[in-house]
Amino acid sequence: MKKLTLPLSQEEKIALHAGDCVLLSGTIFTARDCAHRRIFELLDADMPLPFSLKDAFIYYAGPCPAPAGRAVGSCGPTTSARMNTFAPRLLDSGLGGMIGKGEMSDEVGKALQRNNAVYFAAIGGAGALYAHAVKRSELVAFPDLLSEAVYRFEVEDFPLVVAMDCHGGSVYRKTSC
Repeated sequence: MKKLTLPLSQEEKIALHAGDCVLLSGTIFTARDCAHRRIFELLDADMPLPFSLKDAFIYYAGPCPAPAGRAVGSCGPTTSARMNTFAPRLLDSGLGGMIGKGEMSDEVGKALQRNNAVYFAAIGGAGALYAHAVKRSELVAFPDLLSEAVYRFEVEDFPLVVAMDCHGGSVYRKTSC
């Protein structure tokens, strides 16, 4: 198990291989389909984004409201394939990587390779476990989207698996490293 702290250096991303188990700490941003559409509208209009894409990690999740004493409610991953059309452009714009559930497209894999980025898989159905790793949560953008708004999470020992690496490896194919 590798312990990593965001932002990841180029060397750290290059050292990761499909199948590696990690405990991730640092800042991640949540964004689902609707938030991605809004981010693209801002990019298309050449307007400032609500957070810097440079080396950022987006967690494909829509957190539930926080119960008393917690930073966030259950926050399990959503199906990453729904972000296939968005991920390559965001990676080419500086995104360090993504966290989600399930396989992503070959186009995303190529974008990960060309940008030395990484896609981490989170475990579906483990939203309560992930909520315990979130130490702070802050609304960043698009509050009208409710749980699909963009949130900044400070996470500690967020358990993940490298699903697709910058070498073309994938846990979803036999070609993984």
